[in-house]
Amino acid sequence: MEIGSTGTWKRPSGWKIALLAALLPAALAGCTFGSSALPSATPATTVEAAVAAVGRSSLTGTPEADSFGNIIFYTTGAGDTFTAVAAALDVSEAKLNEFNDIEPAAPLKPGTKLRLIPAPGPATGAQGVATFDAKGIPTTYVIEPGDTLDGIIYRFGLTDEQLAEANKVPYVYEKGNTYFVRTGHLIQLQKKPVDSRSGAGKTINNSFGQAIYYTTVDGDSFDSLGYKFRSTTEQILLYSPSLVANAPIPAGTEVRLIPGELKIDGAQGSFTADDDGIPLTYTTAPGDTERQIAFRFSVTDLRAANRPSTGSGGSWYEFTDLSAGEVAPGQTISLALNMPINRPGL
Repeated sequence: MEIGSTGTWKRPSGWKIALLAALLPAALAGCTFGSSALPSATPATTVEAAVAAVGRSSLTGTPEADSFGNIIFYTTGAGDTFTAVAAALDVSEAKLNEFNDIEPAAPLKPGTKLRLIPAPGPATGAQGVATFDAKGIPTTYVIEPGDTLDGIIYRFGLTDEQLAEANKVPYVYEKGNTYFVRTGHLIQLQKKPVDSRSGAGKTINNSFGQAIYYTTVDGDSFDSLGYKFRSTTEQILLYSPSLVANAPIPAGTEVRLIPGELKIDGAQGSFTADDDGIPLTYTTAPGDTERQIAFRFSVTDLRAANRPSTGSGGSWYEFTDLSAGEVAPGQTISLALNMPINRPGL
């Protein structure tokens, strides 16, 4: 099971968190790891909003939307025309024709069910097998060799942000068939329903603005936490071992959203924290890397907290292998942007 990237540490466009690169301890097997960085949930696009949008147009039919509010089907009403449907639902007439094999000049009978996404079956960049719910909404998909992110989101009418949220990961960019778009990976195409009360609890962030702890409220669940903080259930259980799988999460429970006290490969050292449990400093251990330290504590820019007071380097701490990002053991470095450690550099 993939836990992160195996390539050089580069911040993917739009995100400021390092991707986990090395395997964590065996206890983590079966988890898909991105970060506990907080990309906002997909802007509120709901089925109700999709229906309302159609209601504001000249259309008289009925839309069917997925869990993100994307209209997947539209059943025509009296007076609907091909051109009006295409314009109101923001799809070209050519695509509407392609998806439904209907000529634009042909009259639309009331009760005609139109697809707003490609017809079921393999497509360029998305050759795998999908599952569908009773309404025909795609729910899961298994990635095949040669699939691409663009092909997948086109075939199922999603955005990459929606795909990330459905899978409780911070991003879904492609990384050489090793991160998200990888052969054999079963991915989710929809979100599960969550309680409307969820997500209103208190969040404690570190100085980089990343969520470290969250205190639950009534209605919170593993799914609601996963969508909000982009953390899988496996991660949440691992970071907060007091929680019980397949059981309700009591209101008032403090949930840890980062490995923190859990030592991981490449970040085996000890750390200090403030009264709120926010990590402040870290003492490096043999084999530690910048990337893994950053992941363990959800630090988006480790070097920014450790600028040299002299010299021109990006940080003052020393490396045993600069190309691999492996830092020398026994150094105490800052994990807090508001409490930096500045020492002479090279």
